[in-house]
Amino acid sequence: MQVVVFPFDLFGSPGTSEGARVLGDAVNEMLDDADREERPCRGHALRDTVRVTEFEFSEPAAVSAWRKDGRRAARDALKHRDFLFWLGGNHLSALPVLEELGRDALVIQFDAHLDVYSFHDTTEALSHGNFLTHFATPRPRIVNVGHRDLFLAPTEIGETFEAVFPAWDIATDAAKVARELRELARGAKRVWLDIDADAFDPTAVPAVHAPLPFGLLPPTFLALFEAVWGPNVAGVSLTEFDPGRDTRDASLNLFGWLVEYVLLKAAALG
Repeated sequence: MQVVVFPFDLFGSPGTSEGARVLGDAVNEMLDDADREERPCRGHALRDTVRVTEFEFSEPAAVSAWRKDGRRAARDALKHRDFLFWLGGNHLSALPVLEELGRDALVIQFDAHLDVYSFHDTTEALSHGNFLTHFATPRPRIVNVGHRDLFLAPTEIGETFEAVFPAWDIATDAAKVARELRELARGAKRVWLDIDADAFDPTAVPAVHAPLPFGLLPPTFLALFEAVWGPNVAGVSLTEFDPGRDTRDASLNLFGWLVEYVLLKAAALG
């Protein structure tokens, strides 16, 4: 398994780079704890199975090559069929790995926003708010889960998304949404789970730049996550966590637990 810490946060959501680094530190700490523990524990499943790669964007050359270097790292993991956990800065930092998935992959994207915006107050240039319209490769199939967008027209949404499950549908019948997601995931050759921190309700995850009300509560998210989990899941990306906006480490505790939970599930798949 590979964990890539990719703290890129330009063109939107400054501060999220620190979130990627903090979660990378949490991974290294859990691996150290597993190595030191002599009594049997589940963490032993991670011994000698997880490789952590950390990127830095402190030099202009690294910033200029962010997309190329990110795609190379993602390509390496996907080529060797290593489970990949991508800890990114802002949501744009997930673009390199999404570009490497290919047209046949299914991306299940937990996100409060649909990231295809082209309104009067947004730019046409690449940003974290429109990056799904800027693929350099054939775009994978994308399904949104948990958006709270009230402005985009259905026809515009349909140009990018194969399906959307907005927050109000989940609130009305989460079990139905879980069943539909399960069927979509089962029929896909390869699945990628893309998690933007603002998919969660801000009462549970306050550490985001653009919080929207009526988001996913942790138990509901976990039920939907379990519905799509399976051996065809190639990896997970987690972005947009800004620890500077956290409250009593609520978001950090949630994401730290989630990262360890996912790595243990991936280890169990072998």
